[in-house]
Amino acid sequence: MGQYHSAFKGQGMTFSEVRPYQFGDEIRRIDWNKTARFREPYVKVMEEERELTVLFLVDISASMDYGTKNSLKREFVAEICASLGFSAVGNNDKVGVILFADKVYKVIPPQKGRKHILAIISQILTADYIPAESNIDAAFEYIMNVFKKKSFVFLFSDFEDDFNRQILNVISRKHSLLAMRIFDEKDNEIPDIGYTLFRDAETGNQVWANTSSARWRYNFAEEQREKVKRLKENFENSSAGFMDIETGADYARQLFQYFKR
Repeated sequence: MGQYHSAFKGQGMTFSEVRPYQFGDEIRRIDWNKTARFREPYVKVMEEERELTVLFLVDISASMDYGTKNSLKREFVAEICASLGFSAVGNNDKVGVILFADKVYKVIPPQKGRKHILAIISQILTADYIPAESNIDAAFEYIMNVFKKKSFVFLFSDFEDDFNRQILNVISRKHSLLAMRIFDEKDNEIPDIGYTLFRDAETGNQVWANTSSARWRYNFAEEQREKVKRLKENFENSSAGFMDIETGADYARQLFQYFKR
C-alpha cells in the first residue's frame, strides 16, 4: 500500500534484488531457480512499502484569527494545508485534521481523495476560533491515544501558550512531528503608535503600553526572539522539526529545504 519506498529491506511484496545468501537470511527467501543455476544459494530481497498517514494539528484559539498585512493566520494555515494535502493525495496517502484550542474540538479521520482535502480546508477556514488559551498537551495526548500507527504530524500554532516538554518528547518518539509557528509581523515587533491598549484575544486581559518608548519596543522584540529560540531548541532536542513562518512568506521553499535535509 502507498507510494513510499523504505530504505529498509523488509517483508513487503515488491521485489528489489537477488543477492548471495548470507548467514541469518530467511530460508523462505531463497531463490531456488537461481540457486540451482549457480550452484550456490541466492535469496530474494523484498522492498517494504509504506502507506503514509498525514495529520494536520491546527490551533483554533482566538490568536490565530488575526492578521495585519498579508492574511489572517488561519487563512495562511489553510493555504499550507491545501498544498500539503493535495501533495499527499497525489501520493495516495491518507490525510486527517485535528482542530484544538483549550481542548480538541473537531477531528476529521484520515482519508484519501481531493473532496476530503477540500472538506479539511473548509473546516480550518470556517471553524469558530475559541477565546481560550491553546492546550497543545491535550492535542498531543489525543493523538497518542487514538493514532497508534506512526504518522507524520504537522502542528500549526502561534505558540502563544506553553506546553509540556515531556509530552513533546513522547509524541516525537512515536510520530514524525514538524511544528510550524505561524506569525504576523506585529507578533515580533510593535511599531511606535503612542499609548495603546492591548487586549489578549485568548484570555481577554488588557494592558496599556507606551509604544513610543524605544526601550519598551526593544524589550518586546527581544523577548519574542528569545521565545522563538527556546521553541526551536525544545523541538529539535526532542527530535522534532520546527519552522518559523510569517504569513505571506514562501513556505514552499522552506518546506522543500526541510524535507531535503
